[in-house]
Amino acid sequence: MISEIVPTNELKKLDPVFGQLSFDNHEQIVFCNDKDTGLKAIIGIHNTVLGPALGGTRMWKYNSEWDALNDVLRLSRGMTFKSAITGLNLGGGKAVIIGDAKTQKTPELMLRFGEFVHSLSGKYITAEDVGMHTSDMDLVRTVTPYVTGISEEKGGAGNPSPITAYGVFMGMKAAAKYKFGTDILEDKVVYVQGIGNVGESLVEHLSNEGAKVYISDINQDRLEEVRDKYHVDIYGGKNIYAEEMDIYAPCALGATVNDDTIPQLKAKVIAGAANNQLADEQKHGKVLRERGIVYAPDFLINAGGIINVYAELENYGKQEIIRKTENIFNTTLEILSNAETNDVTTHQAALAIAQSKIEARKSEK
Repeated sequence: MISEIVPTNELKKLDPVFGQLSFDNHEQIVFCNDKDTGLKAIIGIHNTVLGPALGGTRMWKYNSEWDALNDVLRLSRGMTFKSAITGLNLGGGKAVIIGDAKTQKTPELMLRFGEFVHSLSGKYITAEDVGMHTSDMDLVRTVTPYVTGISEEKGGAGNPSPITAYGVFMGMKAAAKYKFGTDILEDKVVYVQGIGNVGESLVEHLSNEGAKVYISDINQDRLEEVRDKYHVDIYGGKNIYAEEMDIYAPCALGATVNDDTIPQLKAKVIAGAANNQLADEQKHGKVLRERGIVYAPDFLINAGGIINVYAELENYGKQEIIRKTENIFNTTLEILSNAETNDVTTHQAALAIAQSKIEARKSEK
C-alpha cells in the first residue's frame, strides 16, 4: 500500500492534477519557469468556448506550489463563469506568479512572464490582479499584445479596481433591496474585510451613501490611511465574523465563508469583491440559504474589472463600461429571485445561467 511507504504529508503530491476538484475540466495548464529571472508561474486556461481566456495575474507568496496550483485553477474557473454571466465573449483564465510582489517582482521577471503569455498566441489574455499594477501591465505590453488593463496614457482602460468596486457596490445594493426592501445603504452596518485598491473604492461608495463602515486589514498603516480619508471606523476586535452587522463584504483572499466562520456569522447579507468566497460552493451555499443569509455570488458582482478591461478589446468607452457595470444590479436581483423560485442556492442559480450560455455557444459550433 502507498500509505505504508510514503509519509502522510507526501500523499498529496501523488494526487493527479486531473483528479483535483478544482481542475474541473480545464483545457490547459501552463507551468512557466525561468532560472535567470526567478520566475515561477502557472497559467490556467479553463474554458475558451465563448472566446479567449481572459483573467488577471496574481503574484503571491504561497505556502506551497500545490497551493498556487489550486488557486489558479479555482480562479480561472471562476473567470469562465464571470465572463459568461456578464455576457462577454470571453473564456476563463488566470495566472499566478509565486513570490513576494514587494521584494521579488522585477522588470525582468515581468517581461519574461509576458513572453510566456505571448507564446500562447492569444489563447490567454492577461491583466492585473493582486500584487500587480497598471504599470506592470504596461511593461508586459512591450513584449505581447495579449494583455489588458494597461494605462490610459498607453491607450488602455486604466486601473480596473474602481470599476470592480462599483460593480460590487451595485451587487450589494441589489442584495440589500432583496433582503431589506430598499437599496439605500444609509445607516446600514457594513464590515469591509481587505482594504486593497478595490476595498478602498468600495469604502468610498459606502461612505458617500452614509453607511456605517468598519474596515479590517492586516496592514495597519493602510487601515489608518483609509479611516482618515473616508471617516470610517477600524475594526479593533478579534473575530469579525461574530460581530453584529447588516452586510459582510470580503474583499481580500477567498474561502472566508467556511465551516469555521458560518456558524458565527451574524451578517444578513454577504456581498464582496473577493473571488471564491465560499470554501465549498455547494455545501456552504446551502448552509447560508438555510440560515437566511443572502449571498451575492462573487463571480457576478465583482465582474466590473473584466468589463473594464474588455473595453480595450471591443473598443467601447467609459459610458458603456459604466452601463454594463450598473447592470450587475439587475442581474443580481434576477438571480436572487430565481434562486428562491427554483429552491436552489444563489450560487447554483448564477452558475446555471453562466453554464447555459456556454452550452448554447457550444451548440452553435
